[in-house]
Amino acid sequence: MEKITKWLKDKKITEVECIMSDQTGIARGKIMPTNKFIQEAGIRLPESVLLQTATGDYPDDDIYYKLLDPKDIDMILKPDEDAIFTVPWAIEPSAQAIHDCYDSMSNLIDLAPRTILKRVLELYKKKGLQPIVAPEVEFYLTKRCTDPDLPLEPPIGRSGRQESGRQSFSIDAANEFDPIIEDIYDWCEDMGLDIDTVIHEEGMAQLEFNFRHGDPLKLADQVFIFKRTVREAALKHNISATFMAKPISGEPGSSMHIHQSILDAKTGKNIFSKKDGTASDEFHHYIGGMQTFIPQLMPIFAPNVNSYRRYQSCGEGNAPMNIEWGEENRTVGLRVPKAPPAARRVENRLPGSDTNPYLAMAGNLVCGLLGMEKQIKPRKPISGRAEEELDEALHTNIESALEAMDESQEIRAIFGDNFVDGYIATREAEYEGFKRVISSWEREFLLSTV
Repeated sequence: MEKITKWLKDKKITEVECIMSDQTGIARGKIMPTNKFIQEAGIRLPESVLLQTATGDYPDDDIYYKLLDPKDIDMILKPDEDAIFTVPWAIEPSAQAIHDCYDSMSNLIDLAPRTILKRVLELYKKKGLQPIVAPEVEFYLTKRCTDPDLPLEPPIGRSGRQESGRQSFSIDAANEFDPIIEDIYDWCEDMGLDIDTVIHEEGMAQLEFNFRHGDPLKLADQVFIFKRTVREAALKHNISATFMAKPISGEPGSSMHIHQSILDAKTGKNIFSKKDGTASDEFHHYIGGMQTFIPQLMPIFAPNVNSYRRYQSCGEGNAPMNIEWGEENRTVGLRVPKAPPAARRVENRLPGSDTNPYLAMAGNLVCGLLGMEKQIKPRKPISGRAEEELDEALHTNIESALEAMDESQEIRAIFGDNFVDGYIATREAEYEGFKRVISSWEREFLLSTV
């Protein structure tokens, strides 16, 4: 705690938000005065937080009491000294400290998403490898709307007008939201988040921020904090921001593309390239692993019922419908950008921006690791345009995706039965809640006709 204590005192922090990510990616925890935080060096939260859904509900009792102590005991949360950030939007000098979840025996709890990513990174470390990732996060800015039955609309920009039509890569369109973008950049700089470029994406008032490449755990922490930052910046300007995968009918979905490469930990060289600069066997096996195991991890890359609308909307955006691969090809799910040998990488374009960043990083790296271990050969690369139909290997809905994850022995062997069972249970609980809601489509077309 010495490093954290010094940091807090140097910045004259008076209040600390003690947070962790649940399975959905929601920040949960406690807020306390700095002195109390330093004295206690951690907090306690009920274990049940790790099985809480986006709606605040829990899975059925059978799985709940199978995975958790029936006495609803506490877990112990300890802060990571390398994952503490300011809270630039707070009124008083405040900090947000990301915590890891431990049991009473000081073991990391395997239901926690950050634990899963740490477990995967340890597997790489044992092989003398260092993964490098670079996420790209998309989101929509929208008018404030408190009625969930009403469709979302673009906010009013600096010109006093709403956007209309597609404005991909338009500088002027991005500048419509310059006050918000400036706040995001200023706050991210204050927190030390490694954001790089911002672009206007295809959708109306849809933006994308790119992160600089680096360590997966650090970047997962940063994406976790970045989402909070964007929402707060939007609220400051009386609008909303959403990371839903498909928030607006007829508009493109929002993704979280993840670039990834693997370094030899001793030499620092990219193992995806041979000495002569050509692609290595490890590179091809990594892609082969992604093609093989992504279908078994779709509930991580597409975690809720809305996620699958992004894949089923042909012609509404660049969401990939496949797990093909190709060089400089944005119609495939696994794109290989043109780059020098030292920067050879693969970009997974399948995850939505609604995914939990810790699990998205872990999922990608597991697929690639299994591919290298099993020496899986990829399909032939796509040189032209990929088919605009959903790949048969992928899943069209959350139900079939959860079934595939449930049956994957390879994923269970790495993530652990407790996590897989618990994660599936929270997704199923959310889906059951969704099915109980009568939609506006049903009221519009069936109310007076059937």
